[in-house]
Amino acid sequence: MKIKVLYFARIKEAVNYSTEEIDLPAEILTITALKNWLSLRGEVWANLFDGKQVVRAAINHTLVDDLATIQANDEVAFFPPVTGG
Repeated sequence: MKIKVLYFARIKEAVNYSTEEIDLPAEILTITALKNWLSLRGEVWANLFDGKQVVRAAINHTLVDDLATIQANDEVAFFPPVTGG
């Protein structure tokens, strides 16, 4: 299943790019599974996606929780929590 992933703010800075096309393994069906899968890419990825830091997600421009289901051709965005002031 192919998806497009967007990275914003400190996540974008840490991974050194803002977007990528990913062909996911069949078992990756939720945001949680995607985060876990991304965390296997190496230390930087593990630090971002191992669940110790809050990373928000959106699917097709809609904010979702980590149990949201991913479908083919979705656009998934990851970003840190935003605070107002």
